Order: sequence, then C-alpha cells, then structure tokens
Amino acid sequence: MKFYNSTGPNPHVVRMFMAEKGLEIPMQQVDLMKGENRQPPFNQKVNVSGQLPALELDDGSVICEIIAICEYLEEIAPEPSLIGTTAEERAQTRMWTRRIDLNIVEPLGGGFRAAEGRAIFESRFRLIRAEAADDLKAIARDKILWLDGLMEGQEFVCGDRFTLADILLFCFLIFGARVGQPMPPEAKHLPAWLERVKARPSAAA
Repeated sequence: MKFYNSTGPNPHVVRMFMAEKGLEIPMQQVDLMKGENRQPPFNQKVNVSGQLPALELDDGSVICEIIAICEYLEEIAPEPSLIGTTAEERAQTRMWTRRIDLNIVEPLGGGFRAAEGRAIFESRFRLIRAEAADDLKAIARDKILWLDGLMEGQEFVCGDRFTLADILLFCFLIFGARVGQPMPPEAKHLPAWLERVKARPSAAA
C-alpha cells in the first residue's frame, strides 16, 4: 500500500489512526500548497476529486475520504479497535463521528477557507462569501460547547473507548487553534480531554 500524505488536518486523522494501530504504510508527499493535488497526474490517476489524503492498495486501486480510509484500515487491522467490536459500539462511533464531522469539522473548515485560507483556495474551487466566515466559525464554536457539555464525566467521546471520533475531533481542534479558531474559553471538559489525547504518542503522527 501507499499513503498519499500532505499538510492539513485530514491526512493527520489517517496518520494518527494508523499510528494507533501500529501500521507503517509507505507515504508519498503531495504539495498541497502548490496545488499538486489538483493537477495531473494526481487528479487523474489517484483521486479525481483532487483531494487528500488517498490510500493506494496493492492492486493499484485507490480509496479516498478519511472516514472510508479509516474504515478500511479497521477491517484489515481490527486490533486495537478504533471503531468498535460489536454492532452497538460501531454504531455509536459512527454516530459521533458523523456528528463531529457535520457540526464541527465542516463549519470550522468552511470558516477557515472563507477567511484565513481564502488566498490559498479561491483560485482552485468555488468558495462561499467571505462575509459568511464569522457565522461558520460561530456555528463550530457553538457545537464545540454543545459537545463540551456532554463530556462531563467521560474520558472520551464514546465513554471509556478511544475511537475514530476522538481522532477526528482532536485533529480538527488542533488545526482550528492554528488558524484563529481556538478552543472556546468557556469549555469546561474538552480542555482536559484534549490534553489526554495530546499525550498519546499517535498525536504526533
């Protein structure tokens, strides 16, 4: 296999997932800042969506989208489980991963692309108006605080299990802090959770 890597939170999610499982997959760096991902041969032979990361399998086929890649890796390397060992555990992990993706990751990323990241992305694809950036950031902030309120007494998002939901949330909160969207100071429980996850060796992947 080969992992097409780059800067940014999306590849970080998969790298951290792989590190938790002890998987060592050869990596090929793609220069996101130069837009290599939206030029041939990458956007013709690797990922027609022109996005990163991507996982090339031994037969030459390619899996894209971070959740799909992580689901595949869980299937081929089930231990330690990061999605779940029972139908209920898997459903809970997928539920929270979906909620974090829609409610926090999407508005946080959209707010960045519309504002601080605009100069990077405006020539590559259609962006929403810059005036919407503040609203998107506020939505992400509100949902972070919503999740914070649910974390009281919990070690991880899915209770006592460290899962893909934690990895997704961690990578994007770290990214948010770097691009002007820090953890809301009102948060009471997520800061301690963040420190617990940051202490895991995989966080540095």
